[in-house]
Amino acid sequence: MSMDREMYRDYRKESMDFWSQSRADLATAVTLLDAGVYYASVFFSQQAAEKALKAICERRRMPHFGHNLNVLRQAIEAELPVTDAIRGACARLNRYYIPTRYPDAFDQGAPADQFYEADARQAVQDVESVLQFAVDAIGPA
Repeated sequence: MSMDREMYRDYRKESMDFWSQSRADLATAVTLLDAGVYYASVFFSQQAAEKALKAICERRRMPHFGHNLNVLRQAIEAELPVTDAIRGACARLNRYYIPTRYPDAFDQGAPADQFYEADARQAVQDVESVLQFAVDAIGPA
């Protein structure tokens, strides 16, 4: 990022944009869970958690790169306390970024056949915990 753009960057607005998309992704995950589309539900749960963590990073002006929830959580943990429950939620959700979308992620079978209702329910619970962590870190929207 250039120095000029960095000087005029609105971190609060960008944080709120990430937060807003996180909430939308959670709503999508719940809708897909209710519809029985579990592979997509877990993916959108991962996406919601990723954007919630990035909202924290933006608000606190912390650099953030990539999609790995564990790396984002570690960056946040350098400045904020993170519970074991959040660590576990991030670790579980992190597994849903790639294999939910690529048929060659498994030795056989499409991603749509690899994820079940229990996976999606756990993922929604996990992302709700991550979103509450984000609210505690950045305040309500």
